[in-house]
Amino acid sequence: MQYFGEKIRALRLEKGLTQAQLADMIGVVKGSISAYEQGKKHPSVEVLIKLCSVFDVSSDYLIGLSDTMNLMKSDLTDEQMAMIRSLIQELEKYNILKAAHSQNNNDI
Repeated sequence: MQYFGEKIRALRLEKGLTQAQLADMIGVVKGSISAYEQGKKHPSVEVLIKLCSVFDVSSDYLIGLSDTMNLMKSDLTDEQMAMIRSLIQELEKYNILKAAHSQNNNDI
């Protein structure tokens, strides 16, 4: 399980944002982002909500109640969401087959 700071850093880098850019987006100073990422400080509820909005993730994911990053629609069309759900289903099927194959090899 990743910790809050690690998740914030990973999401920030995934979006190609600097600490300063993220700070500007959510209305805090750059030092706060650095402190969040290092685990030295935790955001207020208001800032947590802004982080969830910027990264399109749930607060449960950010604070560690869930390791599942739920997909949030944001600006995606229904067709795009259908494509993503289809891809997820295919990946889940692949993982099930891979696990079954691995189990069969271990039984031999």
